[in-house]
Amino acid sequence: MVIRLDDYVDKLPKERQDAIRQRTAELIAEEGTLRQIRVARERSQKALAQRLHINQSAVSKLERRTDMYLSTLRGYIEAMGGNLEIIARFLDQAIRITQFESLDPERLSQT
Repeated sequence: MVIRLDDYVDKLPKERQDAIRQRTAELIAEEGTLRQIRVARERSQKALAQRLHINQSAVSKLERRTDMYLSTLRGYIEAMGGNLEIIARFLDQAIRITQFESLDPERLSQT
């Protein structure tokens, strides 16, 4: 007999259901496409295009790309007010890779 996941979870104690739903939301929030991130940050393609000094159609194309320069991705993220970090994850540790960070003098003065 097949039991649907929703049916199984519905039979658990309320605290356990809440914990499962919270963790599910956390896991979903950890991944996203550039478009999903932009929408979640309540930014329009037009507004982002203005900050990046490109046109709206270029933002649309950028959001659909599967390969791009790190500098392009960094610019897109920074235009939304974020910072890009590259992290290599291994079973026993996570290492933040810094060689791709900008050498922008303003950024260096903040460190």
